[in-house]
Order: sequence, then structure tokens, then C-alpha cells
Amino acid sequence: MATSKDPGVEPDQTPDSLDTCHRCALYKDATQGVPGAGPRHAPLMIVGEQPGDQEDLQGKPFVGPAGAMLDRALEEAGVARKEVYVTNAVKHFKWEPRGKRRMHKTPAQREIDACHYWMDRETADIDPKVIVALGATALKSVLSDSKAKLQASMGHPIDHDGRVIVATYHPSYVLRAPDPETRQAAYRAIVDALSEAHRLLKKKR
Repeated sequence: MATSKDPGVEPDQTPDSLDTCHRCALYKDATQGVPGAGPRHAPLMIVGEQPGDQEDLQGKPFVGPAGAMLDRALEEAGVARKEVYVTNAVKHFKWEPRGKRRMHKTPAQREIDACHYWMDRETADIDPKVIVALGATALKSVLSDSKAKLQASMGHPIDHDGRVIVATYHPSYVLRAPDPETRQAAYRAIVDALSEAHRLLKKKR
């Protein structure tokens, strides 16, 4: 049973697979670890925060409501999802009980740091040219900078370790926004970021 207390990070280790990863305590309350998905050597990688309820149950990234919104934004930006590698900065679902529902809880920095082992492996394996960071957690992980600010990073590409990072909102932010105007503005920002990533890839080819 999950509690409201943040799980502590366990001693450092080098797991053989995500299924055996105990680098932090989030695995204890998750159904399974959720790896990234997409073609090997995809030029575009999209990084979210963590799996949600449906992702945790299905073992696949971006298959819930936020994933549906991401699909819509990708289509509008002219980007085929089948050509994109999608993953999350944290691989296990962090949640707290609210009635019968499992509600998302933002990962702590120590959990982001523990899971960076997997982000490093994925990034090296896929070797994308452009990475779109969806939300503050993803941005901190991609830049390896716990002080990275989403708002300050949006609107201009960031050169980092030979790649270009484009920052924008996470689709779940759109779903949680309190009014139609905020939802529309946030959604447009996501589409614009994906369009910018697509444009940058064309320049690199």
C-alpha cells in the first residue's frame, strides 16, 4: 500500500533489467517498470515525467489520457508517432490512494536521480538528434540539472551534449488546466514545440 510519504532511495546498484531495478523504492507500489517504446535510433525522443495509471497497468508509455493528447498534438505537428521514441524520466508509477483511485504524485528529485541510470542508457542506445522534454521533471532529467526551470526554457531550443532539447508542457497539464483558455494555450505550446522539433530535424538531415 502506498502512503503519502515519499519513498526513500535505496542503495545504489546496477540492475540487469528494469524488472529487477530497486534503485529507488517506487518499484514496491508499482505494477511494473515501464520502459520506453519506439524505433531504434529514432531521431526524435520524447520524454515525459513518469508512467500514469494506465501505463503502469499496461507496461507501455503514453497509453492513457495524456498519451491520447500527445498523439493528437503529434498529428497536428505533422510528426508520426511510429517514428518517435517515447519514454519517461521515471520508470515506475508514483501514486497515492484517493478512495479507490490511484492518484499521480510528482517524483522527488532523488527518484529522478536514481532513474537517470535508465535515461542515460536509453539516450545512448537511441542516440536521438532532438529531445522534447514534456514538463519540469523531464527537463531536469534530460539536462541533468535539478534547478532547470520549465518556463525559462520554453520557446528556445537548448544545445546539450550534442543534442537539441525542446521544452514544453506535459499533456497532463492541459488535462488539469482550470479553464478553456489555459488548456488551449498549453496545448498550442505543445504543438508548437513538436513542430519546432520537427523543423530542427529537417535542418539536421
